[in-house]
Amino acid sequence: MEIKGRRYDNGEPVSIVIEGERIASIEPAWPTGDVDDWPFVAPGMFDLQINGYGGTWFSSDKLTADAVIETLEPHFSYGITRLCPTLVTNSFEALAAGFQAIDEACRREAWVEKMVPGCHLEGPFISREDGPRGAHPLEHVRPADWDEFLKLQEISGNRIQLVTLAAESEGACEFIRKAVASGVVVAIGHTGASPEQITAAVDAGARLSTHLGNGAHGTIRRHPNYIWEQLGDRRLWASIITDGHHLPGSVVRSIIGTKSTYRTIITCDAAGLAGCPPGVYDEGTMKVEILGDGRIVIAGQQQLLAGSSLETDTCVSNAMQMGGVSLSEAVDMAGRNPARLLGFEEIRLHRGSRADLMLFHYAGAGSKLEFVATLAAGAVRFGEIPSL
Repeated sequence: MEIKGRRYDNGEPVSIVIEGERIASIEPAWPTGDVDDWPFVAPGMFDLQINGYGGTWFSSDKLTADAVIETLEPHFSYGITRLCPTLVTNSFEALAAGFQAIDEACRREAWVEKMVPGCHLEGPFISREDGPRGAHPLEHVRPADWDEFLKLQEISGNRIQLVTLAAESEGACEFIRKAVASGVVVAIGHTGASPEQITAAVDAGARLSTHLGNGAHGTIRRHPNYIWEQLGDRRLWASIITDGHHLPGSVVRSIIGTKSTYRTIITCDAAGLAGCPPGVYDEGTMKVEILGDGRIVIAGQQQLLAGSSLETDTCVSNAMQMGGVSLSEAVDMAGRNPARLLGFEEIRLHRGSRADLMLFHYAGAGSKLEFVATLAAGAVRFGEIPSL
């Protein structure tokens, strides 16, 4: 297979030959017409925090392998070729059902196995306080429990690669040390911890701040506080939700400026209601509402967010506008950086790299990414390869 496009990092027209799952060659190309008509070509995106889609949550006690497959498939249309299904705070039984269904789906379909290099457990070992807890159900919040995690890890087929917990959760540091020793990456999130507890968690091996600036009190001490402590610790990477709702541009610029584009990760944190129309939805013990502007909030007010209805592509285009970064920097924060953090292959426009690629048009600041095609492991999973 041959595809042609403009490199996302320098705009150079190239011809890419794919053999099997890999890039066999990539060479300069010489367009006969207007090069601006050629789509950009870039590595596919890798979102490490997607909670579901189209009304299906990965943490549902009713999740099935069929539902997992149906929920993953639409993400190719957004340029996402890898993601971490994220299971949020719930009962042990619900989490076990979710991980079992994901494991079955991965074993059933080869493309699912490639799309899901690992899972993300966000909670239930988080803060019980209003604000830091976010929309996670209070009745299922509990102390860090290594034995419970081991059971979930076994059920998942050892697919849990990322865990988000609160630094102040009872037993957090011991849990972090054991998780890191087992090869699992630990993130701090949904926390109301003291500066000392943040430092202790990082000393124990925590490496990431999950959606820094969100999952926090509405009002906190100006300094010191848990946001400053995470922002100022150079050992921590930071993931940010750049959907335009979770963070203002000034915060996006501050986090990227401090952590650098090399240690900042873009995530959409898409809720299970992503892809659903505006309206009020019954989500177990609470009602949430999708507003006309795309925000998902706890029903009855318009301030407390309950995840995002937007996908990673929107977050990439917003990051350029909000954070003042280039196209290549934004794409790498949504693809290469998550892979580096978790220790998976970085998809690159190089010979030998896995052919996870997205072709898209981008008209500049304020525009969306308009996808032409998405390839995963050399197979066209969305759209068509244009003839150029």
